[in-house]
Amino acid sequence: METIQFNLPQNQIPQAWYNIVPDLPQPPAPPLHPVTHKPLSPEDLAPIFPMNIIEQEVSREREIEIPGEVRQIYAQWRPAPLIRARRLEKALDTPAHIYYKYEGVSPAGSHKLNSAVPQVWYNKQAGTKHLTTETGAGQWGSALAMACSFLGLDCKVYMVRVSYNQKPYRRALIEAFGATVTASPSNTTESGRAILAKEPECRGSLGMAISEAVEVAVKDPNTKYTLGSVLNHVLLHQTVIGLEAIEQMALAGDEPDVVIACAGGGSNFAGIAMPYIGRNLKGKSHARIVAVEPAACPSLTKGHFTYDFGDTGHFTPLMKMYTLGSSFLPPGIHAGGLRYHGMAPLVSHVISLGLAEATTVQQLDAFAAGIRFARAEGIIPAPESNHAVAEAIRQALEAKAEGKPRTILFGLSGHGHFDMQSYIDYQAGKLENYEYPEEEIAMALSGLPVVS
Repeated sequence: METIQFNLPQNQIPQAWYNIVPDLPQPPAPPLHPVTHKPLSPEDLAPIFPMNIIEQEVSREREIEIPGEVRQIYAQWRPAPLIRARRLEKALDTPAHIYYKYEGVSPAGSHKLNSAVPQVWYNKQAGTKHLTTETGAGQWGSALAMACSFLGLDCKVYMVRVSYNQKPYRRALIEAFGATVTASPSNTTESGRAILAKEPECRGSLGMAISEAVEVAVKDPNTKYTLGSVLNHVLLHQTVIGLEAIEQMALAGDEPDVVIACAGGGSNFAGIAMPYIGRNLKGKSHARIVAVEPAACPSLTKGHFTYDFGDTGHFTPLMKMYTLGSSFLPPGIHAGGLRYHGMAPLVSHVISLGLAEATTVQQLDAFAAGIRFARAEGIIPAPESNHAVAEAIRQALEAKAEGKPRTILFGLSGHGHFDMQSYIDYQAGKLENYEYPEEEIAMALSGLPVVS
């Protein structure tokens, strides 16, 4: 059966990123200063971000032009392909049309490069010499390391310890691009040492790694902090995914009934979803928008929509988001990029407004879906992407049971070539499902800051 791709020429890389904020029926709640609990000013963010990035973070402009040099680098892999999963449709014997937007074609192997390149570019324009960041599964760390190599900045990555140990090849890729990578929590920062003093064998979390990376940036005027998800400017950069998908679906002569993406911090989900939510708000489409998270880290489905810190050490501003509490320590599931205690404030806001919905997938179901997809389509998805694959298959089988056609579009955020140990463990029966206990969630939530 023939594989059908819907490709755009390089000169059709989007000229501008899409900012959904001015199109929303209600504006999102502002971030708050961690000490005063007053709305944050741009100057409050200056110790960790350059002003050109801060301007994007607070922007209310619908379109923000993509710099020419960023588009030139994008052209190495963008526009990314939209592929109709004809073999998967046949294997499922479904009347559904299944499409996936494949971000694994980027040199770093995932969607993360869409934001790494502009973040490094803007920092370079601002005179930044050194960048520091955190990474969960390693996709963001490798993307930032590559972008820094291209544009000539130094890069230091704090990698969540459980992933540091699980994914040596991802760690090697970060180092091959010239960055240094440190297992977090570490003895190199005050926040890391404090954590290790309490729990010497701590497996780490994204919240802990963020604390270490932010601490380094705050203490050095020549260093700035970058992150691969959560904040508005990161989600903004990722909208190239959805903007391209809209044009490619038009080439296919199809319109999605449902748009699906995995969600951890929110960058991948926002990338494909925000342009479609914008279309829905303008009456140009009526697609269901579904965020899929792991049952082991259910911020959207079991968290509280409230103000919380973005990190464990409480260096970050307070953000209104769906959160499990900044002290939440997720289990060591292999989808390391989805192990964050909170969800991007902008993603949380659209969920709270009913403009998108959320569901969960267990680890074993995610890997079963990834294997099924690989055998049909020939691509090994990243463990994070498997959650979107699982929901797409569920939707396709639901269409089969109803005997009705359904057009499904999902984001395949990256390949799993550096995650093969997780597939080995799955095939050997070593992986387990994990439903986070309600009492442990309640304990983590009990530490939420009190905001009047």
